Formats: sequence, C-alpha cells, structure tokens
Amino acid sequence: MIERKKILLGITGSIAAYKTANLVRLLVKAGADVKIVMTAPAADFVTPLTLSTVSKNEVLSNLSLGSSWTNHVALGRWADVMLIAPLSCNTLAKMSAGLCDNLLMAVYLSATCPVIVAPAMDEDMWKHPTTKRNLRTLEGFGNRIIPPGSGELASGLFGEGRMAEPEAIVHWLTVFFAKQTQLKGKRVLVTAGPTQEAIDPVRYISNYSSGKMGIAIARELEQRGAEVKLILGPVTEHALTNIETQHVKSAREMLEACTASFTNCDWLIMSAAVADYKPANPADQKIKKKETVPSIILEETQDILATLGAQKKPGQFLVGFALETEHGKENALKKLASKNADMIVLNSLQDKGAGFGLSTNKVTIFDKNGGEYFFETKTKEAVAADIIDTLIQFIHE
Repeated sequence: MIERKKILLGITGSIAAYKTANLVRLLVKAGADVKIVMTAPAADFVTPLTLSTVSKNEVLSNLSLGSSWTNHVALGRWADVMLIAPLSCNTLAKMSAGLCDNLLMAVYLSATCPVIVAPAMDEDMWKHPTTKRNLRTLEGFGNRIIPPGSGELASGLFGEGRMAEPEAIVHWLTVFFAKQTQLKGKRVLVTAGPTQEAIDPVRYISNYSSGKMGIAIARELEQRGAEVKLILGPVTEHALTNIETQHVKSAREMLEACTASFTNCDWLIMSAAVADYKPANPADQKIKKKETVPSIILEETQDILATLGAQKKPGQFLVGFALETEHGKENALKKLASKNADMIVLNSLQDKGAGFGLSTNKVTIFDKNGGEYFFETKTKEAVAADIIDTLIQFIHE
C-alpha cells in the first residue's frame, strides 16, 4: 500500500534521528517517493548528505537558499502524507502553539495532507502534563500519533519515549493507507458528550461525560475514509477541525440535530450521554435563595435512540451505548432489543479504567444476532478502533 505514495518526512532534533536513514531506505524500498525536511538541530544527529543519498531527493532545511525560496506550500500539497519522525518535545510544543520559525513548521502549518507524528523523548518528558496536553491538542487538529515504545533511552534509563522502530513505522503507514479507503462512501452520524437541561438561566442538570469516546470514534471513522458528522454536546475537549461538527446543549437540540441528519446517513453511533430527565418548568430568571428549598419537577426527555430506532430504514445501522453500574449485560441486552438497535456497546462504572472523563475504557459489544465481544481496558482511541472493526465484521458476516 506504500508503493507510489508520496511521503514528506520531517526530521527534528532528537537522538532518534539517526534511525531515519534506515526509515527512508525502507520506505524507498517499498516504492514510496520520499522528500525530506529537517530542522537545523536534526543535522547534528544525521547528515543531509546521507539522507539525500538514500532518498534520491534533495534534503531541505531552510526557507531560503541564496536567492532561491523554498516553496513550503507546494511541499505540503505534494505529499500524500506528512510524517514527522522523530518528533522532539520542542517541535511538539511548536506544533501545538502554531509557531513558525523554521521550514518544517512552515510546511506543517500549510500542509493539506494527513500529518502523522512519531514522538521521541526521555520518559520524564514523555509523561509530563505539558507533553500530554500538547499531544491532545495535535490529535484535536486531526493529526495521528504513532505511540513510542519502551526501552533504553538516551539518558541511560529504561522506559517510555523511545521512537517506534523504522519497521514499525512502515507497518503503521501500510495499515494507515489501507484503512484510508476502507469506509469510503459511508456516511456516519456520531453523537458525543453530555447534554445540559436548564433549571434556570444559570443552572442545569447534566452528567460527567467528557465526549472523549465519541470524539475518538469520529476520528477513527474519518481516518478510514467515512464521511462523518459529529453532533457534540457541551464539552471541554478539542473539537475535530477536519470533521463536520454541530454543537448542541440539550437533549431536545440533540434529537433535532440527529433527526435532521439521520435519513441521509448509513450508520448512527450514539455514544452521547443524553439526559433521561429534564426540569418540567425551567425558570426564566435565576431562582433566588429562599427560606424554603424549591422543588424541581422532572419529566422524561424524548428517547433519541428509540425514536431513531423506530425510524430506521433497511440498510441503516444503529449503534447505542449503555453505561451501567449494575446488571450490565442484562440491561444492555434489554436496551438493544427495546431501542431496535443493531449493536450496543456496554461499559460499566464498576470496571477500573472505564467510565466518564478517563482516557481509557473497557467495553463489551453485543449485536442483535446474539454475538458478544469482550475487550480489555485500552485507550479510548484503541477502543474506537475495536468498535469500528466489530461493526464492519458484523455487517460483512
């Protein structure tokens, strides 16, 4: 799948840069056309002459050379993918902040192709909260991350932060290119996050959903070539800049958004944590503190999954989520049947690493034909891939 692909390799100032000569050799051997942009510090670890020899292309590092200007816009449009490997902690911070002080950053900021990064840094730097925040920001921009491995680091310590080996990066790219068209032509509607049901203009009923799971699903679908629309409740997570996103607040707004788009979609993946109840008579003005505690009468919100399940046409596929605290399987199967869904994803607050606000999840998937698929605790990005893989497998059976 790499043959005839145009790969723009960005190399930054990390000791792992010495591995890039082999990485380029493997890519060229697989049939790729590789062009290279490197930062000035990267040249301390691997020479431009070595890289130009193995890539058979001139290596670029400056915005200008004498009277000539390097067209960074053209480079970003030429490539099928931009791969930054190794990605140093310094360049990661620049990418997150949008700084543009060298050719590599100019190319990155003007690139119209997918961007993939392979971080490389010492374990303490890798685990620093700033690094994690910057990585989340990059993911929010739609960039993909090849996770580092564990092993001996430049500091002499053993731990996380070691750049993925060249062979692993080539394999990752091979899978990436194969998946790019896997869902081409599919129109998928995804819901994510909580809803907020107003008590008065300054208070509301809601839940702890962060939207991370649904956002990860939307990203995974987009990476596989699907046409994705994300309906997103009020969250603090970064919106996906390369995916059509409609922001809503209440269950009513989410229902209206889903109803408007459901007819034209092939799949609906309903991962949002929609409120089951709302205040029956929200106040127009702020409720003031009084001697007696006010009571709030609740009424049910309209069940979005059940409503769309009743409207589902042949060929449409409906996936629901069930977050449970007890009797998980029993409740999930009831929901699967009563909502006319095709698949239900169960996660339990009783499981360590699962639930609201976490970066990990642990799920069991049930389908309408009696299938049951159990997965151990993984990152929500990995769980999203498992959910999509299971969905595709079920449809093709």
